[in-house]
Amino acid sequence: MLWLALILPELPLQVHIRGLAASGLLAITENRPSAQVIAATPDARAQGIQPGQGVAGALAMLPTLRLVPRTPEREAALLKELAAWSGAFASRVCLDPPDCILLEVASSLRLFGGLDALEAALLDGLQQQGLDACSAGAPTPLAARWFARHAHHDPQSVVTPAPDWHARLDALPLELLADDGAISTSSFDLLHDLGLRTLGEVRALPAAGLARRQAQAVSETLARAYGECHDLRPAFIPPERYTAQLSLPAATVNTEPLMFAARRLFAGLASWLAARHTGIDHCRLSLQHERGEDTVLDILTGMPSRDEARLNLLARERLAVLELPSAVEGMTLSTDAPRALATRSDDLFGDPATERENALLLLDRLRARLGEDCVRQLSIVPDRRPECAWRSTALGTISPRPARNADTPAGATRPLWLLTRPRRIDAPRKLYLLRGPERIEQGWWDGHDIRRDYYLAQTADEGLWWVFRELDPPHDWYLQGYFG
Repeated sequence: MLWLALILPELPLQVHIRGLAASGLLAITENRPSAQVIAATPDARAQGIQPGQGVAGALAMLPTLRLVPRTPEREAALLKELAAWSGAFASRVCLDPPDCILLEVASSLRLFGGLDALEAALLDGLQQQGLDACSAGAPTPLAARWFARHAHHDPQSVVTPAPDWHARLDALPLELLADDGAISTSSFDLLHDLGLRTLGEVRALPAAGLARRQAQAVSETLARAYGECHDLRPAFIPPERYTAQLSLPAATVNTEPLMFAARRLFAGLASWLAARHTGIDHCRLSLQHERGEDTVLDILTGMPSRDEARLNLLARERLAVLELPSAVEGMTLSTDAPRALATRSDDLFGDPATERENALLLLDRLRARLGEDCVRQLSIVPDRRPECAWRSTALGTISPRPARNADTPAGATRPLWLLTRPRRIDAPRKLYLLRGPERIEQGWWDGHDIRRDYYLAQTADEGLWWVFRELDPPHDWYLQGYFG
């Protein structure tokens, strides 16, 4: 087996700033037990703000510093979103809170062209979502986590598995034992008081001696890391529908920052869909306001798609005409169940689907810019009365296929151009009746019944008309429509 660990060391900070083009002077605080800075933006660190610094001292040094309390629930939610996203790269994914994702990647190496290429694809995908990570590989999940954690503090450390990985694990510092969370403070202090500094030195101690000193967990943890016993971890089961959240540290009424934040969400969605070889034709971008109800933007595509650029374009069209009722402090992207994508094949004379896709994209943009009710289509209604045989419906509505009545002649034709109201004409002395009559008697159930005989008629200038004669007195003739 080969495990790849992804550590997100700046998760408490980046869960708040990944939707910003410029993070500014901002720090994340936590009570430990007094209020302390646990993370700060690059701009804030350049001004002297450091993790571990007291809040009072940080504000005294930089009065314009913006403080945001840590939000563990948002970190946990984002970690789950990333676990679902990383399913595109591995056959098995495990959550390892508070900031780690473990991927079993042995079966994926050939697909991606090796571990280095797989790592690069993962880190690039995270960067597109506004996240930084450290990665490392090892035959056991705990060793991979420790290598990745050490890589954050020492970029020169080995982050890929090697035949002598046990020896490399021996050289890691003692402090990594506390990273798993299974070692008590008293056990860690005991090892430190013994003058031990590396994992290899701890491993050289007699296991029985550790057990007598209530440090059995140390031996068990090392055995899991070195592959001497099983390290069973539950696999992460991704949701059937995609949902991702993003909070903004400062509420905004400008659509450009919102579009930047939305791109982060669509990048994750595109990868999530790619992992399932599916697409969507509908997603919702919900904007959370400081006051009032959420603003929900329905983003519709004419056909199932996972094209990130297309989704971004449609979202931009919606945001361009949006009037925000109040400032936005966060957003959520959610989808319906994904749908299978149509397979594509090359054609000798070009791709026949390209023109259709371009037309659908134009319709999608018009619908996003003008509103769904402003772009509609004509749908067939199973009614033989010409004025009742169609209706205006929402774009994408599938019309029921009308069954042919027994009294409808085979090959009966209908013109595309129907008059709004039939126009009375003189008796057709100058018309040559080519086909007919087709009798239509319907509508008695709704009070709009008709009794007519329809004909295909040719005019003197060789135009084709669709005309009818009323069966009831005075038996007038009417023009219903034109054939092209």
